[in-house]
Amino acid sequence: MSTALSVDVSAYQSFARPDWARLRANTPLLLREIDLAALRSLNEPVSLAEVADIYLPLSRLLNLHVDAARSLTRVTDAFLGRPIAAPPYIVAVAGSVAVGKSTFARVLQALIARWPDHPKVALVTTDGFLHPNAALRQRGLMARKGFPESYDLRRMIRFLAAVKAGESAVSAPVYSHTAYDIVPGETQIVERPDVLIFEGLNVLQTVNTAVVASDFFDFSVYIDADESDIETWYLNRFLLLQRSAFQSPESFFHHYKDLDETAARAAGAEIWRDINLVNLHENIQPTRPRARVVLRKRADHAVGEVWLRQV
Repeated sequence: MSTALSVDVSAYQSFARPDWARLRANTPLLLREIDLAALRSLNEPVSLAEVADIYLPLSRLLNLHVDAARSLTRVTDAFLGRPIAAPPYIVAVAGSVAVGKSTFARVLQALIARWPDHPKVALVTTDGFLHPNAALRQRGLMARKGFPESYDLRRMIRFLAAVKAGESAVSAPVYSHTAYDIVPGETQIVERPDVLIFEGLNVLQTVNTAVVASDFFDFSVYIDADESDIETWYLNRFLLLQRSAFQSPESFFHHYKDLDETAARAAGAEIWRDINLVNLHENIQPTRPRARVVLRKRADHAVGEVWLRQV
């Protein structure tokens, strides 16, 4: 365990994978392999064993937290003499580029939707709240894309506030990973979910404003791994995309399409070193101590250790 990793461990109870897996209790595994295959991202393997050992105990913990939050809301509503209306429960998912946030969020969404009361679960990523490329270029921030200053934080806060207030339909911008930009005129409509999963690099970031995104979160998960492993995953994904998605003329990274493997690896390594690693050090990793749960991945992308915040 690295020095940087051990700084915030005292606030957490650490569980080895077998110990965490036992906390699943009798939570049933309702996902099939065919369901899981549709939820995996490129180069992010997740097995049914991983779901059983890691996701199901977390799903059970979340279910208990949601029930407790609803009970508290009923108490407050009864005290105030108003109709009972539980606000959406918001779960934040944070972590580095290429660490597996998107797959994790989709699998978690599928599991929560299969709870006995079949809650309505929405998933929104922070990519849609990035400023459009034109605005980033104008501000000289294209090389800082994914850093806190590249997001429309006011719009993000308005979105979260509206969802938490129980508004019937709240719109979020849509981001295209092919175009590497916001899709003009396209929105995702969130219609009063029971649970909202809000996933992104810097969702736990604090800024010098009166209100921050995490003010609206009820629970938070940080997906963690050694930097060397994340770099390997990023480069492997970059090489896969260079041979597939980057070949499309619509891709923002189309100019990489004809690079040989050595040149493509060098290009990916430069992006990792100059942008993603800097963002991880400066902005993403420092937010880890704010997470309720930290999932520590091994080199094989499987979670080997779970930290549960105690204080």
